[in-house]
Amino acid sequence: MTSASNSTLQGTPSNGNPATGQGSNSVNIRLFNERVILNALRRLGQASKADLSRYVSLTNNTAGVIVKELEERKLIRSEGKRSGGRGQPATLLSLDPDGAYAIGVKFGRRSIDTLLVDFRGHVLDRRHHELDFPMPDEAVGLALHDIAALRKGVPQGASARMAGIGIATPYDMGSWRRELDIASEAYRVWNEVDISARVAAETGLPVFRENDGTAAAVAEMFRGRGRELDSFVHVFVGAAVGGGIVLNGEYYRGATGYGGDIGLMPVGRSRLATAPDPVRSHDILLTRASINSLIRHLRGNGVAISSRSEVEEAFTRHPGLVGEWLEDCADALVVPLLSAARLLDVEAIVLDGDLPKSIKEDLLERLVPLLDAATPEARKPPRLLLGMIGREASALGAAILPLHLNFSPSREILVNQ
Repeated sequence: MTSASNSTLQGTPSNGNPATGQGSNSVNIRLFNERVILNALRRLGQASKADLSRYVSLTNNTAGVIVKELEERKLIRSEGKRSGGRGQPATLLSLDPDGAYAIGVKFGRRSIDTLLVDFRGHVLDRRHHELDFPMPDEAVGLALHDIAALRKGVPQGASARMAGIGIATPYDMGSWRRELDIASEAYRVWNEVDISARVAAETGLPVFRENDGTAAAVAEMFRGRGRELDSFVHVFVGAAVGGGIVLNGEYYRGATGYGGDIGLMPVGRSRLATAPDPVRSHDILLTRASINSLIRHLRGNGVAISSRSEVEEAFTRHPGLVGEWLEDCADALVVPLLSAARLLDVEAIVLDGDLPKSIKEDLLERLVPLLDAATPEARKPPRLLLGMIGREASALGAAILPLHLNFSPSREILVNQ
């Protein structure tokens, strides 16, 4: 992951490192506590000073002093008094939407999404392109055009508060051509392109890159189920299928950035005659649980599919074929979901995707009895929840990355540099 610090945003000394010498430990602790409070507000949405002191285990006085300083720096603001309850109503605090801005870009195999968000992660503007398997030059060109347009939407004089650009893309995007029906051999060039470096060079902004499955989990962590769950596995059914892991309120990347890579988990052979034969004794999940596998099944049964609108029409025009795909998709998901639940012992599995809500609900309903039947003795099946973000999850997570990484607490802050 490529990153760069912004001292204006972070409030660190001009050399970009925490202060050294006498008093450095107290400075680092103060910076850490500031970011703990900002991170808490990013998850909670709104909270009082007392709420924050309890949530982050600080004294009321310490939390109050930090809150005052953050208000002066226009990173948080008052939202008025809390209604109801006994005694003096508490003042509610939230992140100041003008505290910082960021742009997120999701490069996908069938679409490109670019979002501008404020400090709260609310989308201010967006751009979207539908195109099948674009090559890097075309995709980056479109994204750079959209980034330039969205930057014009940042309030005048607030350019110093641009935290950066987040990029979400499937790692090894040029791979698995057989499983995802990618005809062009040239598409493999995606595995050799440094997208982050190209975007950083053209925009002059710090760039933060993450796997698209992990980015979707980041969006869910801050803007969806993560406000009620501390630990969950996020599964996103898109052109392929990806996943992300949130443990104890933090997203987990893994040693090489492939944490949550559920799409490559082994599964049995598809029951659909339209599926390709596996090249080994088992197949992998993305062959069966993906929009590409749905398109393959529709085309294999004589349905012409050449655009996103035709895929959406197929959900109502060809319910039988869609039902067959859903049955195979649910069957393929059982073992990976059970494995993730047993291994990580998370609170829930959150299921989302680039699919109509009714189709996601249908998939979840099919999964519940299958997981129940496959769960071993003395264990309960994993709790299943629908995600709350939808199609833009990876792009939104990408946009949140610069905000989170510029302002998140890190153990390294407590270590003198």
